[in-house]
Amino acid sequence: MSGSKSSDASFAHAASQAPERPGNGAAHPLGLTVHSLPEAGDAVAGSQRTRHGRLKMFGVLLICAAPVVASYFTYYVIRPEGRRVYGELINPQRTMPELVGTSLEGKPVPLASLKGQWLLVSVAGGDCNEPCQKHLYLQRQLRETLGREKDRVEWVWLVNDAALPPPLLAPALQQATVLRLAPEAVAGWLAPA
Repeated sequence: MSGSKSSDASFAHAASQAPERPGNGAAHPLGLTVHSLPEAGDAVAGSQRTRHGRLKMFGVLLICAAPVVASYFTYYVIRPEGRRVYGELINPQRTMPELVGTSLEGKPVPLASLKGQWLLVSVAGGDCNEPCQKHLYLQRQLRETLGREKDRVEWVWLVNDAALPPPLLAPALQQATVLRLAPEAVAGWLAPA
């Protein structure tokens, strides 16, 4: 073959030699194998490396799964109940009374016009001191958090005295229904069961 570094002479030389026999001075019985046997210490070290690798992998898995397991345990077993309650639902629900309130402009408004929707009701005097203003602000913000569904909830402030609300509340109350009712009528409607 042209370009080959082997020659027919080298093949002939290798073929003319007699093969070695185990009894003919071979150093190892497995001396003709391609790979030698591993040392005993290498096998032990390899099994230790495998065991340490598995332990490390298991540790990483535990660290990653721990927050998920802890959250499920907290939610389903411990059941945290820490909540802030700013009001209470009226239960059992009461029917809307046949009362007529007056708006701040003095126009009569029947309460039946509020029927058929959720009401976010606040009852306070017309002078509306600072806690009352904070309460009205909170109700407005709660309604605004509903986004485009906020029209499903009517924000109602029932004024139970003859005092006029402060003028600085006028811009904030544009989205609210402000009605003046007698204190006895309000107490009869919203009285605890």
